[in-house]
Amino acid sequence: MDRIESPDELRRQVRAGAFRRPTTGHAPGFLQGNLAILPQAFAADFLAFCAKNPKPCPLLGVSEPGDPRLPALAEDLDIRTDVPGYRVFRNGGEPERVGDLRALWREDLVTFVLGCSFSFEESLARARIPVRHIAAGRNVPMYVTNLETHRAGPFGGPMVVSMRAFAPADAIRAVVLSERQPLAHGAPVHFGDPAAIGIRDLADPEFGDPPVMAPGDVPVFWACGVTPQVAIRGARPDLAITHEPGHMLVTDRPAEGAGIGL
Repeated sequence: MDRIESPDELRRQVRAGAFRRPTTGHAPGFLQGNLAILPQAFAADFLAFCAKNPKPCPLLGVSEPGDPRLPALAEDLDIRTDVPGYRVFRNGGEPERVGDLRALWREDLVTFVLGCSFSFEESLARARIPVRHIAAGRNVPMYVTNLETHRAGPFGGPMVVSMRAFAPADAIRAVVLSERQPLAHGAPVHFGDPAAIGIRDLADPEFGDPPVMAPGDVPVFWACGVTPQVAIRGARPDLAITHEPGHMLVTDRPAEGAGIGL
């Protein structure tokens, strides 16, 4: 499958309905973002949740209520159409999957974009560290853990992590390289035994695809921007919208050198 290099070209294809798959490996070198769209009545508490949990929720941008644009992330961006897959939650129920949000959009909706670990994968590739799920054409595996987030108002619950498996020497280099990108979750939150963070079966992730591992590999776990989806379901707003896990918003902001802050 050909890699799309340009973030604006990727967004154009998403907008046209021609790209409906995980964005891992695409638009290398640019920040990708997790999505949380909430009614304005929940926005202050969710912003506090992000501030208290910067590892799973590194904040890239926040919209004005009812505004589908985030020009600080990309001039042409329309949050209603530019994500390859959306999840719609009503009162904390099971998600409905939709291709765009134009029919659902409301004037009280506030968009939060949070950093994604896909953003540091290009630095691993340049260091010749194999990223096994990309080579296999799969989504990254994601797991619900026993690591608790810090509660803010109605938002709380367990942290979700993504996992990448490496040979031990490559795992150490991956830790160092990812630590340089705090807006892409920074350094891992765990290394080694999955059971230590409450993962019962590495082959059965709650989100994404089963992992690709070679003999001798060490699993490495990063905080994941799917964490807010668990928190949002617990908060039970009448309407909330997120990305389909692995189907990220691709921005025009360079990944490397991006500091902490908006």
